[in-house]
Amino acid sequence: MFLNIGRKVIAFIFFMLVLSVFVFILSRLAPGDPLQSFYGDRVEQMSMVEQEAARARLGLNAPLPVQYGKWLSNAAQGDFGISFKYRKPAIAILGALIGNTLLLGTIAYGLVFFLAVLLAVFCALHEETWVDRFICKLGTIVYYLPPFWLGLLLILVFSVNLHWLPSGGAYDSGQAGNIASRLEHMILPLTVMVTSHLWYYTYMIRNKLLDEVRKDYVLLAKAKGLTRHQIVWRHCLRNVAPSIFSIMAISVSHVLSGTYVVEAVFAYPGIGALSIESAKYHDYNLLMLVVLITGALIIVSSLLAQTVNEQIDPRMRVQEAGLWTKPMKHL
Repeated sequence: MFLNIGRKVIAFIFFMLVLSVFVFILSRLAPGDPLQSFYGDRVEQMSMVEQEAARARLGLNAPLPVQYGKWLSNAAQGDFGISFKYRKPAIAILGALIGNTLLLGTIAYGLVFFLAVLLAVFCALHEETWVDRFICKLGTIVYYLPPFWLGLLLILVFSVNLHWLPSGGAYDSGQAGNIASRLEHMILPLTVMVTSHLWYYTYMIRNKLLDEVRKDYVLLAKAKGLTRHQIVWRHCLRNVAPSIFSIMAISVSHVLSGTYVVEAVFAYPGIGALSIESAKYHDYNLLMLVVLITGALIIVSSLLAQTVNEQIDPRMRVQEAGLWTKPMKHL
């Protein structure tokens, strides 16, 4: 167990280091001047000597390996630098908005897979009936609706014409602690996110269940007198659970990217809009922090899904133990 946990921790650190190097180099090779973000229009009035001095103060004139080493050393101590645009610590800017994104993304993520499992089981129980065919066709049509178009349509209907729901923001002015206000502002964004992702995962889980229904043990269960409902709920769903958790782990990046799109459409203050803004204005420190937080969420979710799968399916633990004991035998 300790070896397994240690291996996952090492893998997490390794992937985060690779990601940080990739983003650090790529962001600095992109065309543009970060001084424009820090000084604004004043940079055009600065002489070349003043610009070089400004870059030296911001630590932008050193070679890339030196810049990365300094950034990594400071990041290890919890200092991720200042935001060039906001002139505040990058972690303070991120901390004010990440809660909104996590709240919206977590609720949408839970709703998508809760409804996906229910719909998949329902379709598996009614395979090839008119209800199953109708749900499949309707789900396919809805899935291909562009999220931004659907969001604008919902704003037009429910905000502009009916005045039932707010068109943007995370809460009413001065109501950050009001749960009712937050929920009201999340209705339309959640509708777009769930609609955009639901059928894709429902269809995947439905196919997994149908493959399981056709296995030999299902025939034996039917011969023992179990109904289709009992077989699907008690046996098939349990056997495809590792696949569902794997799908859930892979989907984190998919759902998270959908959150970023929704934040742009509904002017929802979160790290999605912040990442676009930091890339646009070459706000290196803030961009690094946003990307690393996003990457950490994706990597951790994958490792957690693997751990859960190992607990559900003991065969995975045996196979993994074999992979680690074979090299030991050669030693």
